Amino acid sequence: MDNEIELISDGDGLAVIGHPAAVERFLTTEGLPSKDLGLQRLDTALFAGSLLSKAGAGVAEHSGRWVQLTGRSAEALKKYDLMKGSENGVSRAVLTDHGKITGLLEIVRGHPTALLTNPAILTGAAGLMAQLAMKQSMDEITEYLAVIDAKVDAVLRAQTDAVVADMIGVELVVDEALEIRDRVGRVSEITWSKVQATPVPLARTQVYAVRQLDAIAEALETTKVGDLARATREAEGKVQEWLAVLARCFQLQDAVSVLELDRVLNASPEELEEHRIGIRIARRNRIDIIAGTTERLLTRLDAAAATANAKVLLNPTSSRAVVHSTNHVGTAVTTFNTRLGLDRDHQSHNARRWLDAATEVRDKALTTGSEVRDKALNTGSEVRDKALNTGSEVRDKVLEAGADSVGAATRFGLSAFGRAKSMINKVATDHPEKPQPQLEPKKDA
Repeated sequence: MDNEIELISDGDGLAVIGHPAAVERFLTTEGLPSKDLGLQRLDTALFAGSLLSKAGAGVAEHSGRWVQLTGRSAEALKKYDLMKGSENGVSRAVLTDHGKITGLLEIVRGHPTALLTNPAILTGAAGLMAQLAMKQSMDEITEYLAVIDAKVDAVLRAQTDAVVADMIGVELVVDEALEIRDRVGRVSEITWSKVQATPVPLARTQVYAVRQLDAIAEALETTKVGDLARATREAEGKVQEWLAVLARCFQLQDAVSVLELDRVLNASPEELEEHRIGIRIARRNRIDIIAGTTERLLTRLDAAAATANAKVLLNPTSSRAVVHSTNHVGTAVTTFNTRLGLDRDHQSHNARRWLDAATEVRDKALTTGSEVRDKALNTGSEVRDKALNTGSEVRDKVLEAGADSVGAATRFGLSAFGRAKSMINKVATDHPEKPQPQLEPKKDA
């Protein structure tokens, strides 16, 4: 049926396969940009491996286009409710030109017009999609390298590290192999023999670049603004360079994977599906390692900027330098993450002005001073009142004690006077010859 198309999605892209007119009509209706899937390449490879049945003999009559899954294409894909099939991570459906699902490929093996009912073709198409997804990533990294520095190749070649020098050698070999593949249409045994050992030096370069970035992040673990200023200044010069090395390394690893899938397709097509899955897992592991490194670096940059802003009053010049450098490095890391499909964003920080910090400290000091003053006044009033109350109590006790003392003294004086009088009278009685003057008690004035 000329108006029937078949869709395959592997999570990274969408393959649209069918009659050329139907495929073009579908893509135009949905407004989706696409690339040639290279479906005709399956003819030679699968026929040579005797895996292509008569049911799939119409490969040459079909057109295949590949659409990168972006926000827009993913929304378009939701309308067609593709179902997961037996192949790992692959879902597909058969549609008419009006978008109606006529059957799932898992259950239409007898459908004469369903090209992908042949498992070998479906596996081969999934392999082609994986290659196109990685080539798309390679193109984006090429654009990234061109944007960050027009002379990035010279920067890379200026590296004196032996590990990076190994990567430069791999770059020459892989680029040559890709050129031959594009001209010949496949990866021959001779071509593959040149590149089959390249994954080892590339892995070594990736680990080396990751460790360099981790070392830069560790240098930012300080609370001294002067040390932070030096560390961020050095990071500003080094991070971009190591990101470029890491991006180029990742790009070459994708290129080797493209060549590897081609080689398996031609040499052992029955192993293509498992090989595709293995490459997908390995690629995800590489991305996770890189994502962990950039995440740690961005976290350290955010902490450094916060520390600098908090201490701007004592270190105005150094604090502003730290914030400026962290913003510059953070932007570079975020751009790199975007090119690799990572979602981590970096929030730029505004350098805190010295005057603002001083004003804040002054206002805080005034507020604190007012609180201390009010507390002191309240405390003083309490002390004064307590002192007055205590003084009154002491006065009253003193007066009371004085009255008691006066009364006691008076009583003591009268008693003593009485005793003295009795004693005089007794003496007078005992000695009459000496009359004594009579004593009269003294009257109070």
